[in-house]
Amino acid sequence: MSKTLYYQLGSIVLSLIFLAVIIALVGASPVQVVSSMWSGAFGTPDQFARVIATLAPLLLCTSGLLFTFTAGLYNLGIEGEIVAGAIAATFAIRLWQEVLPAPLVMLLAIVIGALGGVLWGLLAGILNVYGRINEIFAGLGLNFAAQGLVLYLIFGPWKREGVASMSGTEQFKDSLWLPTIGNTEASPVSLLVAIAILALTIVVMRGTYFGLQLRAVGQNLRASYVLGIPSVRQLLSAFAICGAFAGIAGALQVLAVFHRLIPSISSNLGYLALLIAMLVGFNAWLILPVSFFFSALNIGSLQLPLSLNLESSLAGVIQGMLVLFVLLGRGLSDRKPADSSSGKPQPQVISPTEQLGVKG
Repeated sequence: MSKTLYYQLGSIVLSLIFLAVIIALVGASPVQVVSSMWSGAFGTPDQFARVIATLAPLLLCTSGLLFTFTAGLYNLGIEGEIVAGAIAATFAIRLWQEVLPAPLVMLLAIVIGALGGVLWGLLAGILNVYGRINEIFAGLGLNFAAQGLVLYLIFGPWKREGVASMSGTEQFKDSLWLPTIGNTEASPVSLLVAIAILALTIVVMRGTYFGLQLRAVGQNLRASYVLGIPSVRQLLSAFAICGAFAGIAGALQVLAVFHRLIPSISSNLGYLALLIAMLVGFNAWLILPVSFFFSALNIGSLQLPLSLNLESSLAGVIQGMLVLFVLLGRGLSDRKPADSSSGKPQPQVISPTEQLGVKG
């Protein structure tokens, strides 16, 4: 067994011990918490359907983030890209719902939603590449801008007839709802789209020249530029692809889950996808099982206030602690000792944004 695997397994065990201590400190039994969350996620067909409904956008967003992470970029603007996709999809529906067949309107809404996400992703990329603004700050700023835009539309031009409400815009007619399994929120169309994009991501990242170039840019931006790789184009492409996938997730939230535009259309799934992306690293094949696990935690935690009188936010603590400990284990396993002959540490790695400054 390799040293890396030892560290990873050890970090997971430590995170579980730490979480058990936290649960005990709040006066609950770890076994009861696990049992309650399992029941909340899989106790009824409707609860399981909600897990599947949450899984689809998580797969889409995490697949997109894999492109930016591979390019060495921490795209925290994923939330804004979901919102931008939802806004664009809503615009398409409002524009064509009375003049085009419903299936065509839904298809156009998904396509336009993807384009909305691309636009928002490229804004972050342009600010990063040409404005020399760190992608973290650019993304967070654009998240606030997207949230402000959706509130303006809901309380302004797209407000419900006679009233502006936090419940969102007017609900779309039934013919513009994606089909679901029974009366649940789970849409087989959304899940199939998400799995298809995940499969495409695995193929592109593992078996194409584009994926190889993207890894080279993420490993060393300056060296890849010197070797003739169009680094700026690769960086902007990563932002655009991530934005497209997040935009599709936003469109599917509108078409399959809420059937209208609401202020919390992203449901913080972008931030949850960031945790998943950090947890899986560059292992695209882990996205599906880890996303399913996080989706089940997210839905199962809703049972905690009902059965154990605990806050549902405990799921966020579990998710965060698991990611932090795994990242710690990964960092310790990758840590290189100082040069024994000179006593000096290894050279510091320059961030991608800093390297862009020397490219010209």
